[in-house]
Amino acid sequence: MAGSSTKTVYDIFQSMDYDPAASSSTATAQAWLDHHSHSLGLFIDGKFVQPADRQVHSLVDSKGVVEVVVSDDCSLYSLVLKVLPALAMGNSVIVVPGQSTAPPALLLAQLFVGAGLPAGVLNVLTGRDISLGAKVAQNQSIRYVTYSGNKQDGVTLCKATAGMGVSVTVSPCIGATCPFIIFESADIDSAVDEVIEAAFKKRKEINWVLCVQESVVDSVVVRLQLRMAGMKCVELHSNADRVLVDATVQEAQQQGATLIQSCPAPPSDAQYPPTVLCRSAPSSPCVVSPSPGPLLPLMTFRSNTEGVTLGNHSPHGQAASIWTEDLTLALETAKSLSVGSVWVNSHSVSDPCLPISGHKDSGTCTDGGQEGLYQFLHPSSTSSSLPRSAPLSMDYIKFGTAASPAIIPDDSDPASAPKPYLQFVNGKTCKSESGCSLTVQPPGGSGVLAYCPDGGRKDVRNAVEAAIKVQPGWMKRSPSVRAQSLYSLAKGLEAKKQDIASSIHIQTGLSMVEAEKEVDLSTARLSDWAAYCDKVQGGTPPMPHSGSAFSLPEALGVVGIVLPDKNPLLSMVTLLGAAITTGNAVVMVPSQKYPLPALAFIQVLQSSDLPAGLVNVISGNRDQLTVALANHNVIKAIWYWGSAEGCQYLQYTCTVPLKMLCLFCQKDEEKDWTLSHPTHLEEMWRNAVQWKSVWIPSA
Repeated sequence: MAGSSTKTVYDIFQSMDYDPAASSSTATAQAWLDHHSHSLGLFIDGKFVQPADRQVHSLVDSKGVVEVVVSDDCSLYSLVLKVLPALAMGNSVIVVPGQSTAPPALLLAQLFVGAGLPAGVLNVLTGRDISLGAKVAQNQSIRYVTYSGNKQDGVTLCKATAGMGVSVTVSPCIGATCPFIIFESADIDSAVDEVIEAAFKKRKEINWVLCVQESVVDSVVVRLQLRMAGMKCVELHSNADRVLVDATVQEAQQQGATLIQSCPAPPSDAQYPPTVLCRSAPSSPCVVSPSPGPLLPLMTFRSNTEGVTLGNHSPHGQAASIWTEDLTLALETAKSLSVGSVWVNSHSVSDPCLPISGHKDSGTCTDGGQEGLYQFLHPSSTSSSLPRSAPLSMDYIKFGTAASPAIIPDDSDPASAPKPYLQFVNGKTCKSESGCSLTVQPPGGSGVLAYCPDGGRKDVRNAVEAAIKVQPGWMKRSPSVRAQSLYSLAKGLEAKKQDIASSIHIQTGLSMVEAEKEVDLSTARLSDWAAYCDKVQGGTPPMPHSGSAFSLPEALGVVGIVLPDKNPLLSMVTLLGAAITTGNAVVMVPSQKYPLPALAFIQVLQSSDLPAGLVNVISGNRDQLTVALANHNVIKAIWYWGSAEGCQYLQYTCTVPLKMLCLFCQKDEEKDWTLSHPTHLEEMWRNAVQWKSVWIPSA
């Protein structure tokens, strides 16, 4: 169509006439490149622009401007999966592609304009590296940045944009390690055919690891040898890749692995034969950090449970392929694997109508389906989470390291001494590991109202250890059982109304009437969350492919919550309810200014039927505890109300592994916690879940 001189794309859409079918070739693309003299430049405001001074062009503002950044090795499908939903939700889009994805991105933009898209809605800026994405994000018009591609460039973008006040989400769709699990109940012939197709014949955007049940491993190996016979060597990108492949194979053999190769490896040159590394160890470099090239590690497992454990061995959580004729086993395994997509007796199937979230270290956003549209919307019920600003000059190593002042309580007169409070870890009240305390001042700011524990890194570690033990069991409880626990928590709060209201009164200076009103609102909020437990579930959208597929929301795991100052009780139960309703465990840090309502709420938690360790409350210096939460590998998400420095620190630090962040500057107190509109609760619910799609073919 690019070479047509009589009809535009818009004309064809208007008439809906069919042009004669053209044979597949590169001639059309070559003609398009020739027409532009192989110098595409930038695509801005509906036309190509040649950059004269390599400066970023300023663009007209619209209601919402979204920046889509993709790496050099990203597929066109991953780009479209970001661009189309952003446009559909009414945003203007700036695409910053990698070098190899720039030509298709520019062609896509030109085709969109030809189809009637207004000039300036879709723009493409090309550059040498990922740093251009950070430069574009400096523009105050950018409201949201989303990235797709390899993990390294995603981390670079997150660090470069830290402190700009713009939300950044990452979808590392390149280079993840994914399990291909063959159970003894599988159709072995079909499974072997498909693993060869996935590992050696398709574009290698992900690295497959073959996991085979012990009882059928010999049968699988024989079929692999038969199917691989005569396969040709695969071209590598460079001689340096060949060096890496040789080193990986040699080390795997030293650790006991045996080879299945389609043909002997040439002594040199940038090519290598398809190779299966049989009996690889889970700790082998070929499994943990795969090298480029046609290598397929093969590991074995005995029981079905061990197979799931082996499948979850990778730090990545992008996808998995499971092979079995037992539907019950297939569904149980699909739910137990911590990945975004599960293909049953199939692999590499995708459709934009299904939502996919990156589990573990494979992303911080949801793409596809109705759920994927929400990342491009700004809920009207909330204010902007972060104000746009220039990054602060700060030392990330020293953040949160300032020592707390030593406190020696005056207990000469026990009757008049300030009350000491305890924190809550693993279902028990306790002092901090350091044994130190912080003073809590009254509303006037003079004197000592109470003492609270000065928690630190060890307290966070203990809380997370307790939370990770209990969270899987809590997530597996039925929604109705979780609802009953939340109703019980609401009744417990109602029973302690006077004590909790008194803590709000003496801490914040509110009258008892206002304090009791906040307790009543908090009780109602917990009841709302209890009713919400079974109201939002996944679905089964119609598929263009044969077979069935469904999506389901899952808990994130352990969520760290640094609580706001405003409405210290109501904000706490609102965020707590959002987290545990969806099956998460939490580690909460009370407001450093107003910690007493959260610490008084511990007595409600003690009398509830929530499992020990599901909810943990650690008081202390906010910055120190923020650092402890950010550097704990198990914590999947952090919801933070604090300083601009804290927000920037989390954006810069929470990249290895990736954490989902909901950040609010403490000075931004526009959020109204009294709102109980369903959209307000739904927004928080969506921040507490990740989505999984499961594909089940019919033939």
